[in-house]
This record gives sequence, structure tokens and C-alpha cells, in this order.
Amino acid sequence: MAKSRSTGPEDYARPLRRLFVGLLVLLLLGLFLLWRIDSPRVERFRAALVDQVVPSFDWALLPITKAAAMIDEFQSYASLYEQNQELRRELQQMKAWREAALQLEQKNARLLDLNQVRLDPKLTHVTGVVLADSGSPFRQSVLLNVGARDGIRDGWATMDGIGLVGRISGVGERTSRVILLTDSNSRVPVTVQPSGQKALLSGDNTALPPLEFLEDADLVRPGDRVVTSGDGAMLPAGLLVGQVVMGTDRRLRVVLSADYERLEFLRVLRSHELTPITDAGALIAPPPAPPEPEAETGEGTATGPDPADQGGTEDVTEGSPGQADSDG
Repeated sequence: MAKSRSTGPEDYARPLRRLFVGLLVLLLLGLFLLWRIDSPRVERFRAALVDQVVPSFDWALLPITKAAAMIDEFQSYASLYEQNQELRRELQQMKAWREAALQLEQKNARLLDLNQVRLDPKLTHVTGVVLADSGSPFRQSVLLNVGARDGIRDGWATMDGIGLVGRISGVGERTSRVILLTDSNSRVPVTVQPSGQKALLSGDNTALPPLEFLEDADLVRPGDRVVTSGDGAMLPAGLLVGQVVMGTDRRLRVVLSADYERLEFLRVLRSHELTPITDAGALIAPPPAPPEPEAETGEGTATGPDPADQGGTEDVTEGSPGQADSDG
């Protein structure tokens, strides 16, 4: 007895697939023929068909539009990433050049010091060893092993070979104390280059002392060079102090060129032409001039000839001939 053949879904899927493919081929062939027929009626039919079908296909074109926008954004992001990497490489190169420039500047300063090169013929220096520092957060100073026996005077500038460190404030026979620029009692008149703005560098016990009393702060930019101005005959002009930076408190501050972390040797610049400070009041106002003596009318103090004296002289002169006749 022959077994009955069972029918499954695979038996129906193959004919349906063939039918669907055939209908799709016929539809595509009809569209091809429709677009190939050159007839006014067919042309109007094609225009009407496009007007009805194409606007309703925006939803179908949305993924393509989004994909194209994503591709454009990815290309833009890739371009920005390449530019960022290029800027990073340039920044690393600039840091390397900056380190090389600082090393060369330090080396040049040491060579100038060793060769005793005098940039200003009026300035000579005495080199001293730093013995100790104050160790107090409220006072920034160091102690040198040179003093009055070496000719050190109060107010002289001290440098570490590159930049200004401070000034002498207290001289002993064998030692002297240097008040640093970072000390709260330090006030140094400076000039900001290249704008030429005058300011006052005031210490505040921090590594970045602020600039105060600027003439025009808008002309000062971070990175400008700061040197001593020489105003008030306090310090020699043209000594390097540092560079201008913008502090976290939005105040213009100065990065000091001197290496405060390694103060081992300091040069004390001799400035004999500076007037020594002996009276604190003279820093505020000059002493009053002594009053001029008034003209007196007493004898021996008159500035002009007295008429009576002139008359007496005439009498004596006139009486001289009579006296001569009586004698005769």
C-alpha cells in the first residue's frame, strides 16, 4: 500500500516565490516601458505619478539623509581630531624649544658671570653664599655670608645670575639679609615691556607677586617682560624681574625669572651712586628748607648806604679846607 505524500509549507513556498519574482519582473518591465514611451499622454501620466508617489517617500529617504549627515559629521570630527593631534605635536615641540631656550639663557648667564662680563660699567658685584632662609610663611628672606667688611650696603640689588631676587635689608659685619621680592614688605618699581607701562611689584608671600598701580592695564598682556624701572633711585634700571601672567584671581601677576627653589649663590650689585637711605621720613617728602634771614636795621647789618652817613661824610669833606686854612 503506497504511503500518502505529506504536504508541508516548503511545497507552497517555492511556487509562491516564483510567482512573486515573476510579478516583480513584469512590474519592473512595465515601469521601464512606461519611462521609455515617448508620448504626451504617457508624459503627463509619468508627471502625475511622480507627483503622487515621490512626496510620500520622505520617510524612506530619511534614513539616507541621516546617514549622509552622520558621514559628514564623522568626516568633520576626523578632521578636527587630526588638527588636534597636529596642535598637540606642535605644543610638544614648543615645550621642547622653551626648555632649550631656558637652558641656554641659564648657561649664558653663568658664562657671563664666570667671565666677569660687565653689562653696565657702573655696576660691579660681590658674590655671596646663601646660608639660610627665614623659614617663615610671613617673611621671605635669606641670609648671605657677605656683610659690611665686604662693602655691602642697605638697598643694593641681589640677583641669582638670571633675574632679580631681592634687595639688601640689614647688614652685619660678616653677614647680610636679603628681603625677597615675594615678601609682603617688598615694593619694587618696575616697567612692563614692550608697552612701557610703569607699575609697582608688591610681594604678598606667594610665588606670583601682583602688579599694582598700572597706568593702563589694557596695554599689558600675559607674556610681557618685566624689568626694574629705576624710579626713585631704589634699584638700577633694566634688571630682569620676570614675565606677566594672569592669576587665578584675574589679577596681573609676575612669574619671577629667578629660581627661588635653588638659591645657592647670589650676586650683590654695587650701586655706589645711589643715595643711602638714612631717614625714613625723607622717602615721603623732602625736609623743609630753613627760613631765610630777614634784613635787620641795626648797625653793620644795613644793606644800603644810610643818608645820615652820607651827610656826615659830606660835612667832614667840606670842613677839611677850613681846617687846612686854620692850620696855615
